[in-house]
Amino acid sequence: MRYLFLVCLFFLMICTHAAAQTAPSQFLQYELGTRFTPHYRVVDYFRHIAATVKTVKLETYGESYEGRPLLLAIVASPENMARLEAIRQHNLDVVTGKAEAAAQPAIIWLSYNVHGNEAVSTEAAMKTLYTLITTRTELLQHAVVIIDPCLNPDGRERYVNFYNAVHSKIPDATPYAREHYEPWPGGRSNHYYFDLNRDWAWQTQQESRLRIIQYNRWMPQVHVDFHEQGVDAPYYFAPAAEPLHDAITAWQRDFQTQIGKHNATYFDAKGWLYFTREQFDLFYPSYGDTYPTYNGAIGMTYEQGGSGRAGLAIFTRQGDTLTLKDRIEHHFTTGLATVEVSAASAGRLVNEFAAYFRQARQQPGGDYKTFVIKADGNREKLQALAELLRKNEIAAGFANSNTGSSGFNYFTGKTENFNIEKEDLVISAFQPRSNLVRVLFEPVARLTDSVTYDITAWALPYAYGLPAYALKQKLGIALHDSLEKPVPAPPAAGNTYAYLAPWNSLKDLKFLAHLLNRNIRVRFTEAAFTIGQTNYPAGTLVITKAGNGLLDALPALAQKMDISLVKVPTGFVEKGADFGSDKLRLIRKPKVAVLAGEGAYSLSMGEIWHFFEQQIDYPLTVLNTSSLYGVNWKDLDVLILPAGNYIALNDKAVLERIRDWVSNGGKLIAMEEAVTQLAQAEWGFKMKKEDDAKDKEKKEEDEKKDPYEALKPYGNRERESVTQFIPGAIYKVHLDKTHPLAFGYPDYYYTLKQSDQLLEFMESGGWNVGALKKDDYLTGFVGAQTKMKLKDGLVFGVKELGAGSIVLLADNPLFRSFWENGKLLFGNAVFLVGQ
Repeated sequence: MRYLFLVCLFFLMICTHAAAQTAPSQFLQYELGTRFTPHYRVVDYFRHIAATVKTVKLETYGESYEGRPLLLAIVASPENMARLEAIRQHNLDVVTGKAEAAAQPAIIWLSYNVHGNEAVSTEAAMKTLYTLITTRTELLQHAVVIIDPCLNPDGRERYVNFYNAVHSKIPDATPYAREHYEPWPGGRSNHYYFDLNRDWAWQTQQESRLRIIQYNRWMPQVHVDFHEQGVDAPYYFAPAAEPLHDAITAWQRDFQTQIGKHNATYFDAKGWLYFTREQFDLFYPSYGDTYPTYNGAIGMTYEQGGSGRAGLAIFTRQGDTLTLKDRIEHHFTTGLATVEVSAASAGRLVNEFAAYFRQARQQPGGDYKTFVIKADGNREKLQALAELLRKNEIAAGFANSNTGSSGFNYFTGKTENFNIEKEDLVISAFQPRSNLVRVLFEPVARLTDSVTYDITAWALPYAYGLPAYALKQKLGIALHDSLEKPVPAPPAAGNTYAYLAPWNSLKDLKFLAHLLNRNIRVRFTEAAFTIGQTNYPAGTLVITKAGNGLLDALPALAQKMDISLVKVPTGFVEKGADFGSDKLRLIRKPKVAVLAGEGAYSLSMGEIWHFFEQQIDYPLTVLNTSSLYGVNWKDLDVLILPAGNYIALNDKAVLERIRDWVSNGGKLIAMEEAVTQLAQAEWGFKMKKEDDAKDKEKKEEDEKKDPYEALKPYGNRERESVTQFIPGAIYKVHLDKTHPLAFGYPDYYYTLKQSDQLLEFMESGGWNVGALKKDDYLTGFVGAQTKMKLKDGLVFGVKELGAGSIVLLADNPLFRSFWENGKLLFGNAVFLVGQ
């Protein structure tokens, strides 16, 4: 007996020693919170744990743009680890209806560090992992915990490398010390300066696409996204603030509150400050809390004060010192508390999860049960939309035949009869992802509260510029999975005189970029023309044999890029301009540059950078704003000013150099706030202001007002502020489709407006290409005062200056890269305007 006791004691000592060796402080050789851990050391720690602890499985699900690994640690009890694949598969079968809910552990997913400079959460992830495998193993009897320690390793390393290089030996808590101010662009965003917390549904970034594949393999019941906010803010946890989308169920709301109350017990015991039900809403569908919520989970954001300002220690306005150790402890506490309450309610979580998807498949919510998206001559955009749905595992198909129906027309705002034509895209609400479909396609977003954290309109038919109908009935029509490949027209008889390529999608723009990169001479037509019985619209690309030598490889290249190329034997047209006319403009291969650095908004610059490198594969020179003083302007053809406020543009010498460059044939493309800044420098265009008649009308209205209207309660100040608020609403823009900036579009464009900025119509020396008229508002929240301003003004225009031009984009056509319909317009600005 004594011998058995000694053996047991020996093994207990070994296990205790092994556990101690896996502690983060033992592995890293410093205490958590005394420095920021480089990403590669975080990876080493997780790999070490997975190699030495059988209840942890580590998966590398891809890598970031800069080549850093993306990891998932799956933590389970020995019993659950032995049947892990069966647990995962059964959970998916519950989603699709192949199985009913059973006695299963709850799946809890903890996501850390989606914003790179909110770097505390990765530190907390290591402590959470260690605790789950040592002192809190009982939680794993009823829970499988998935930990993603760093969703954004490139942004995090940008921050950590900055901080570790500049902080004082003894951390300087003085708020204005150097170590509390990151240089441009900061560590928040990923390699291409995208905010990954806004990209869950759109999946424009590599990290997002790879993560969502894994998310959809597991479909957790609970998901927490760990963040940081301002230095002086207390901790935030669920329940969320209004507006909560009405697709969110009563159970999802209630369990958020249960989790919040459980978190509060720990914070109350420690005397830590916190708040709930403020600021962080559940509406915009592409967050790390809303996307899981619209996929059946209890999705939540947790926010610790600190972010990129806090460093290792910082003084707050309250006179306290906020340390990295404090921040780690707070995130660690809410993470463990969430696992506790979820594990204790595992049975209810699994049953409600099953009920959520049963309801979605059998009795979907919302007014509309079917959505029909029409190609309208633009198969490429329809295919791009279908691909986005596939990434989100939304079931959709293409109609096999024609049939009549009735539905809400997105573009007219009326219920109309229409024909469902063969190969229209049809999405039924009767499917597991029903609520996600509802949120992504609803024509009018229902806001329960006007104070919201992000854009309030995103309906995909507007984002893709495709005609669409929302139907209140379920359709029982045959569908197929993919568009049939169009049968190419037989080549025209005779020799090859030229090839014609379409111009109405991003795919066509990428084809042009590829041709220019190979120094193939390409023209575009300024007006429609007819050859044989076929009409070709303005913007059609023309690649003639003349000037290009042999083009035998062009058809194979077009086929590889899925471009419908047409061979013609002559340059003589039945209607329009012949191919030797000056109405066919040669597209000179432009040398394009974009400004980056101080003054440029990094998100805007990143959208442009990503567009050139990842979407059209065309070379782009990135210039620091400080380089404007020494640019060799003769080397540049196009300069893009992202949204921003540039000190350099207040320098008269710099402005004169740019003006001379434009006058000599350069092209300046200004976006959003950059347009406003240029308008103040007398370039021949102005921002729109209220005219005298409107001022008089407003004065008359003011005279009729209640003299005591100004006596407004202080408690309503947040509500009063929204009268001038436009977080993101959709407007119809009227296009001059005869101008190259609008080639490839119908006579309208749908824009996402995020400000009240409009240009005055240009009476001379320029072209008013995209205008707002009266009553062009479609959907999304717009404050009353702002809505009055948004009419009779210019959104997109071209100002001619000497031999060059300035393209004015008051709205952003590349917004978060999900606004698909704007990409061709931006391509027009770069490649067609001014040729």
